[in-house]
Amino acid sequence: MQLADSHCHLDFEDFDGDREMVLQRARAAGVRSLLVAAVREPHWQRVRALAESDPEIWAAAGVHPNEELEQPMLAEALTRALDHPKVVAVGETGLDYYRAEGDLRWQQERFALHLAVARRVGKPVIVHTREAAADTLSLLGSEGVRECGGVIHCFTESADFAKKVLDLGMYISFSGIVTFKNARSLQEIASWVPAERLLIETDAPYLAPVPLRGQRNEPAHVQHVLAFLAQLRKVDPEELGAITSANFRRLFALPEWP
Repeated sequence: MQLADSHCHLDFEDFDGDREMVLQRARAAGVRSLLVAAVREPHWQRVRALAESDPEIWAAAGVHPNEELEQPMLAEALTRALDHPKVVAVGETGLDYYRAEGDLRWQQERFALHLAVARRVGKPVIVHTREAAADTLSLLGSEGVRECGGVIHCFTESADFAKKVLDLGMYISFSGIVTFKNARSLQEIASWVPAERLLIETDAPYLAPVPLRGQRNEPAHVQHVLAFLAQLRKVDPEELGAITSANFRRLFALPEWP
């Protein structure tokens, strides 16, 4: 199989001691392509350097909603970071009300800024949302996500939310969470998401799938997410791997594999 891990954080310090071995294990597991998503501005150069080091590593530039640092001229800096052929998406960005308190308009304004930049540069957006479903949907609609496209990464929302983002033309990506025993409602959603809108990811180093739950996650483990989804959807794993890989290349406007 030739798989694509559509979202990981290979730039994190968790991999500083064995990053090359992690990549070798990914290749051995059939992971041909992966996307490294930045979570803060100081990481943008690092994810780009990783992408430049390998023909099938791709990068995204953005600021995670849990990052509260003020960033003047963010739109200009983000636009410059995206002006690179290996930086193929805006993100990760979005809304996260789980740990935040008080007036959260600053999160909403920054998410809107990311969406505006994505529309302007014509690159899709990678969206993180946690306990902010209504505001996420509102901003995706009002800020024109249809014009740039995007994906809800590490999907954990409701069936209603899934249907609404699909109506906006977005993709849905499932991580190791879908393999957890207590993820029944998520598994139900994963069983009917249209195949042409389905992506798989690790979110490494987080959220290792069953049977590796509790360990450091890495791109090679996306094979377990695929295997679980294939069994859930009652399809051949190789066929589903090809579909999710084709979706990955279509969403991020990547050239076909030779």
